[in-house]
Amino acid sequence: MFPRSRRSSGIIALVPCLIWLCALPASAQESPPATGAPPAEATPPPAEGATSDQQSEEELAKELAEIEAALGKDKAEAGSTPAPATGQPATGTGTSVVRVGSSNQQWLDLSFVLDAALAAFTAAEPLQTGGHDPTTNGFNFQQLEMSVRSVVDPYFRFDSNIVFALSGVEIEEVYVTTLDLPANLQVRAGQFLTRFGRINPTHPHAWDFADQPFAIGRVFGGEGNRGLGLETSWLTPLPWYVELVGSATDAIGEGTARSFLGGGGGRVVTPLDFQFTGVVKQFFPLSDDLSLLWGLSSATGPNPTGYRNYTSVFGTDLYLKYRPTTVASNTIVSLQAELLYRRRQVPDDVLSDYNGYAQVLWRFAKRWATAARYEFGTAARAQDGRIANDPLDPEWTDTRQRISASITFWPTEFSRLRLQAATDRAGWRDEPDYSAFLTLEAVVGAHGAHAF
Repeated sequence: MFPRSRRSSGIIALVPCLIWLCALPASAQESPPATGAPPAEATPPPAEGATSDQQSEEELAKELAEIEAALGKDKAEAGSTPAPATGQPATGTGTSVVRVGSSNQQWLDLSFVLDAALAAFTAAEPLQTGGHDPTTNGFNFQQLEMSVRSVVDPYFRFDSNIVFALSGVEIEEVYVTTLDLPANLQVRAGQFLTRFGRINPTHPHAWDFADQPFAIGRVFGGEGNRGLGLETSWLTPLPWYVELVGSATDAIGEGTARSFLGGGGGRVVTPLDFQFTGVVKQFFPLSDDLSLLWGLSSATGPNPTGYRNYTSVFGTDLYLKYRPTTVASNTIVSLQAELLYRRRQVPDDVLSDYNGYAQVLWRFAKRWATAARYEFGTAARAQDGRIANDPLDPEWTDTRQRISASITFWPTEFSRLRLQAATDRAGWRDEPDYSAFLTLEAVVGAHGAHAF
C-alpha cells in the first residue's frame, strides 16, 4: 500500500489530465503524433535529500503548468480557426456534437412498474370499475407501466407514462411542464390526468389498495379523468400553502366517457365544448409529526344526452398523515377520504348522485402495513327525488357499499406484496359479493417520488 499522502496526490493528478483529454478537439485525440517528433523529456532525478512526497508535489506542479499552457494554446487555436479540420463535417466539430447530443440523455429517467394479481371472486360478474383492477378468477395481469422522464432544457420538463396490457398499448400520459415561469406559475401541456381530488391524478402503484375506489370508476371511468389540453397552476403567496389549479381539456375520449362526451362527442365549436377543471389545494403542518392536506375540486363539461346538456362534478378530499419526525420511528398512520357529488342534465330532467370513500392505513413496522377502506355510492335521483332510470347504470337502483381490508409487505422499496379481501354489498343484488387478491408489484429503474 502507498502512503496516504502519495496515493491522494496521484489521484488528484489524474483529474486535470482527464479534463485536458476531454477538452482536446477530436482530431487531437484521434491523430497519432507527428513522425520525427522528439521524445518526451525524461523526468530528472530528485534532488539529493528530497523525499518521495516532495518529489510528487514538484512533478504535480510541473504537470499542472504544462496542462494550463496546453489548454490556453488549444483555446487560442479553436478561437482563430475559421473552418473545421479536413475530413470533419461542416456542421460542427466532434466535441460540440457530443455535448449537444448528451445534454438530454444524461438526465433521462426510465422505469418500469409491474402489477399482477391472483384473484378470487364469488360473483360471476364482479362489479369492478377500474381499468386495471383484477376482474377474473385466477391470474390477472393488471399492467406494465413504462415511465420516461427528462429535463428538456432549463425551461421544460418532459413526462410520459405508457401502459402495456394484454389488450394492447396505451399512452396514458405525455406532457411537458414549465420550469422557469415567474410569479410562482407553472404550465403543463399534453395529455394528462386532471388533478381532481386525491386518487384521480395518481397511478395504481401509488394506491394503498389493489383496485380503484368505485366512486372514481363510476364518475370518471376505469382510466380516471384525463384528456388532451392545457393546465395552469399558481402557488399563492399566502402565509400557508395554497395552490390554485385550472385546466381545459377535450371532453371526448375514454377518460371522459362516464360523465362527459366520451366517444359520442363532436367537434369543438366554442370554448363551452371543453371540460374545465378547477382545484384548490391547501396544506397545513399541524405539528412536527402531523400534517393535513385539504382540497376542493370541480369539473364541468358537455355530455352526450342532448345539445348543450352539461355535467358538473364537485368534490372534496382530505388527507391527514401522522409520521413521527421528532423520534426514531417507522410508524405511519394516514386517513384519506373523498366525497363526490355529480349533477347531470338529461332530456327533461337533472340527475344527481353521491359517491365517496374513506380509508385508513397503519404502517406498524418498516416493511409492514395494514389498511381498511369503506366505499359507498347512491342511486341516481331525479329532481323530484325519485330514483331515476340512469342511462349510464340502469341496474344501479339502490345504494352500494364495499368494505376492504389489506395487509402489505415490502421486501425492499422496489417490490411490494399485498393480501386484500373485500365484501361488496350492492342493494340491487340478492347476496353480497366477496373477493380476495394476492398482488405483486415490482419497480425497475429510476422512478420519481410521488406527491405528498
